[in-house]
Amino acid sequence: MVLPGGVQNSDTIRTDVDAQQLVKDIDASGKPLAVICNGGWLLISAGLVKGKTLTSFSSLKDDLVNAGAKWVDQAVVTDGTLISSRQPDDIPAFNSTLIEALSA
Repeated sequence: MVLPGGVQNSDTIRTDVDAQQLVKDIDASGKPLAVICNGGWLLISAGLVKGKTLTSFSSLKDDLVNAGAKWVDQAVVTDGTLISSRQPDDIPAFNSTLIEALSA
């Protein structure tokens, strides 16, 4: 599953209980779960970031850290089946990492 970024859609979907349950189910399945930019907000609301290492758009750093994640400033970060990326400029690296994860 890939969660796109953007402020408005990410802020809206994070409060949807069905969306929260869906990402919990994907996480529990062991399948890749990828987020870019502000997409990590849904993972925060679903309680999936505690103890994980992620990246995101810089404005989410405090939210992720406050939710128990370790935030790093890298183009792409993989922690288990969770793949995260910062911003549109990182899409080539994000896509390569996602393709590799889906091919495994």
